[in-house]
Amino acid sequence: MKQLKVLAIGGSLRKLSTNMGLLRYARANAPEGMSVEIADLSQVPFYNADISEKPAAVVRLLEQIGQADALLLGCPEYNYSLAPALKNALDWASREPENRLLAGKPTAIMGSGGGMGTSRAQYHLRQVSVFLDLRLLNRPEVFCNAFAGTFDADSNLIDERVQGLIVQQLAALQSWAAQLD
Repeated sequence: MKQLKVLAIGGSLRKLSTNMGLLRYARANAPEGMSVEIADLSQVPFYNADISEKPAAVVRLLEQIGQADALLLGCPEYNYSLAPALKNALDWASREPENRLLAGKPTAIMGSGGGMGTSRAQYHLRQVSVFLDLRLLNRPEVFCNAFAGTFDADSNLIDERVQGLIVQQLAALQSWAAQLD
């Protein structure tokens, strides 16, 4: 069986981001036959068509997306929508000729936030993903409340229910990617 290379992209730049905590858990608990790498967006500038030479952080991100068989998006919710850092990463990738980095790529979404988790942001991200031609995994969905004892003080995921959902989602993403291959 081919090793599935997944690139995880977290939309929060905060050091103790619970969304990065979800992605770290996914990386540590990927099923056999899957590897998860986490992208670093901290130095990726906002997309601007006037930038004629891509900055090194953008080049690295685009290389990672190009080498990935699938994406795992950690989607924070800012003002009922997705975080600018995540949208920006997708915007940079979408500007490659013929949307070659994103079109048809199997993708799963997870997120941690207040109240309803990140349900509104994830649904908005799903709308964006339609235009980008990403092949979204529908279930299981991973929404969790960041403030209900789900994470420890270092933003590591400790909630067993959410841990189980992530394991299920990774297995489903692996199966989904195989179906689309």
